[in-house]
Amino acid sequence: MTDGFFFGAATSAKFLPIAQPIVHGVRVERNIAYLGTGKRQHTLDLYRPRKAKGPLPIVLYFHGGGFRFMSKDTHWVFGLVYARRGYLVVNVNYHLAPDRPFPAAVEDASSVWQWLAQNAERIGGDPNRIVVAGESAGANLAASLTLMTHTRRDESFARDAFATQLTPRAVVAACGLFDVSHPERFSKHHVYFRDRVDEVADAYLHGAHLESERMLELADPVIGFERLQKTERKLPPFFLPCGTWDMLLDDSHRLAAALQRLGSESSEAREYPRGPHAFHAFVLTPSALRCWKDTFAFLNQHV
Repeated sequence: MTDGFFFGAATSAKFLPIAQPIVHGVRVERNIAYLGTGKRQHTLDLYRPRKAKGPLPIVLYFHGGGFRFMSKDTHWVFGLVYARRGYLVVNVNYHLAPDRPFPAAVEDASSVWQWLAQNAERIGGDPNRIVVAGESAGANLAASLTLMTHTRRDESFARDAFATQLTPRAVVAACGLFDVSHPERFSKHHVYFRDRVDEVADAYLHGAHLESERMLELADPVIGFERLQKTERKLPPFFLPCGTWDMLLDDSHRLAAALQRLGSESSEAREYPRGPHAFHAFVLTPSALRCWKDTFAFLNQHV
């Protein structure tokens, strides 16, 4: 029901005149396969600025939805927002729980990273200027992918991501749930919100195939970064925007502290007063406009 609601709302909004890519000078190429499985979970959309020339900076975007619902098709607005500012946007689908629990989504993140390493120049992008971005569950995947590309790990898909030698220039991980395994830390919050996080943890981790206990660091990337003493490659700066009404705010502060300790001094958790979860998706509200202004200021500085 939740998936149907958001899909219906996003599809309906596509028909608004201001939602048309051509209005923003953007061209969209849909349903490109990044793995040859024939599955829609292994497809992506490219959002390309029409008038931009030369190799473009790339945004690899992972949609949110608690690892359980939504898709690149519900998150078209993020593709437009980045592309109209001159970025080539790679907006991806990935496997969802509970049908495919952890680590399926992280494996897909590794696969699309390998695809990007092989195809960035062919699609008109600059492999030296890649931004990994996402919100909520997508922010988790963005952080996990960055962990895999900067440290050697035992998981085969993590080794494959590291072996590309490709690293992001910057990461924008908004309103992220960076620690899935410990929903009990939200006990002080309202029961409704606690239940939502419990549902995410149950769907994403129940039935997960764990090769080792350490593998959970890729479901809980903040713990993965907190445990590290150093990384083998220099970490990029992270921009971690989150609303003060979002109970996930503490996760952003924890991740920023871990990254700064590891040498990513420019990483920052930015608070937005009275912002609920994923507030910046409502792109025309004052708090969202402020967040997007700060996001592009960060990217202009680092990318």
